[in-house]
Amino acid sequence: MAEKTFLTRLKLADFRNYAEVSLGFDARHVVLTGDNGSGKTNLLEAVSFLSPGRGLRRAVLSDVTRVGATGGFSVFAELVGREGEVAIGTGIEAGEESTSRRLRLNGTPAKSVEELTDHLNVLWLTPSMDGLFTGGASDRRRFLDRLVLSLDPAHGRRAADYERAMRGRNRLLSEGRFDPAWLSGIEVQMAELGIAMAAARREMLGLLTALIARSSESPFPSPQLSLSGFLDDEAERPFAELEDVFRETLRETRHRDAAAGRTLTGPHRVDLLVRHRDKDIEAERCSTGEQKALLVGLVLAHARLTADMTGYAPVLLLDEIAAHLDEGRRAALFDLVDGLGGQAFMTGTDRAMFAALGERAQFFTVSQGRVLT
Repeated sequence: MAEKTFLTRLKLADFRNYAEVSLGFDARHVVLTGDNGSGKTNLLEAVSFLSPGRGLRRAVLSDVTRVGATGGFSVFAELVGREGEVAIGTGIEAGEESTSRRLRLNGTPAKSVEELTDHLNVLWLTPSMDGLFTGGASDRRRFLDRLVLSLDPAHGRRAADYERAMRGRNRLLSEGRFDPAWLSGIEVQMAELGIAMAAARREMLGLLTALIARSSESPFPSPQLSLSGFLDDEAERPFAELEDVFRETLRETRHRDAAAGRTLTGPHRVDLLVRHRDKDIEAERCSTGEQKALLVGLVLAHARLTADMTGYAPVLLLDEIAAHLDEGRRAALFDLVDGLGGQAFMTGTDRAMFAALGERAQFFTVSQGRVLT
């Protein structure tokens, strides 16, 4: 079984509706119950800031600071992670409008938030993701890249560098500057980064598909996964050849992209396709309940893959996870989550929905910026 990563303390200051709160945990799961709007999801969002990015809400960081606070916000956690015990502090200071946040590990400034993945992986499932299969491709692409990031921490930096290079190309084209030396240099960079992104996505999807195929007796339907929208007919060619293909495509489509005002071909156009394996239909054609079950099964399978590949179980954030499940499926879900070997934070309005967890969880009641045991 994978090694466990778990939080032992979480302290917030001026975070959302919390002026100040300090919670202690053991290695068990954490269940947060309370009325809607009481601040349960805010606590999950705080834990999600222990991973790279802008958290499970993708919030503008300045908006996270509590209304009426004179400073910024801070999240502090003590945990047992991949490198043993570590203290993590992150947040922004008063007046900061940056899209990045400060990070300290054991009191020492970190070079980047990507260092968080040296200590733990944080994965989540929230109600806002329920429309993943019926929404736009950009949402599925963002979801896909978070899946990749848990196995390949460099993926986020490659994606950011690719986007930066693409913006540079778009700017040159929009200004009518078709200088072949400038454009060729940018397109070489885009080709190298773009094919590396595509390879990482396909590798992760292959591993996840193989794991799902090996799994059995799951109460949740099995998803069938594939990608479309970029080099669909060329994926089996060697990477070096694919870089040449993509670079040549970029060169040939400069005028087309200039007219469109954007780059129309590349890994930024990929879509994640999901089908209900047993029914052999697209996920977007399934019922709302089936879509939710597919998503739960997909997230849990990815959590298992993360544990298998890294040797450490991730921390799971499951917001309102039990709301639309019957008693039997809730119990089966809790057994699956517990079987991953990690710590899960779960929220709900009714404590009784989590009764099947028994002594496997700590229970807290959340009420308007206060947390009670």
